[in-house]
Amino acid sequence: MSKSKVISTDDILATLCHSVTGVLSSASGNDISYSAMVQKITRTCMRPDIGCFVLFDGGFTGLVITNFTSQAAMEIYGDYMRNMGMPEDEIAHSHLSDDVSNVLGELMNQIVGDFTSKVREQLHTSITQNQPKMMAINKQVQISVDTTMDRPQARRVTFTTSKQNIFYLELAMDKTEFIKLHDFDIAEALDPDDIIENEARKKADKEKSSKAVEQDDGDDDFMAGLGL
Repeated sequence: MSKSKVISTDDILATLCHSVTGVLSSASGNDISYSAMVQKITRTCMRPDIGCFVLFDGGFTGLVITNFTSQAAMEIYGDYMRNMGMPEDEIAHSHLSDDVSNVLGELMNQIVGDFTSKVREQLHTSITQNQPKMMAINKQVQISVDTTMDRPQARRVTFTTSKQNIFYLELAMDKTEFIKLHDFDIAEALDPDDIIENEARKKADKEKSSKAVEQDDGDDDFMAGLGL
């Protein structure tokens, strides 16, 4: 009998880290990396300068917190806005700006959305999340999941931006294991942006082909009018 594969909470954390680096690297246009060493912690906290928390529930329950220093927050925010083509004079210059919190909150929403999609594909279970709460803070705030956990676990991961600014991700969830009883195919996730881009390309190619046919027909009619 073949040995069943076990997926632990640390494997789930690694999936979440991949979502963080994937979304933020794509949004900022720069590489975001995370440390291979993970800290075991006893409690989760929101810390200065900008903190964000998201609760998820369903197949398993947990809490995700991201803590940005002002430097890391402004680097990611600024790179994202420039990557979107925003003029420099319209980009906020303080981490206390509502625009910074709104952008980072939206990016966090994309991260958790990508994570829940990966969980559904890879673990064949479903989780839902609330809207991320992002805020600028100047004091440490302790946050816990309001639910009964038999064996709660908490982890902290260090992330580094392209300019060597640091931010942290903290995950708290019940200790759990997913055991694969048999092999199954993981469906490739469909990116809505790729679908839109492919449809637009097909439409442009079709219009180009139609114009070429119309031009050929026009040339034939012109030659026929000349008796050629």
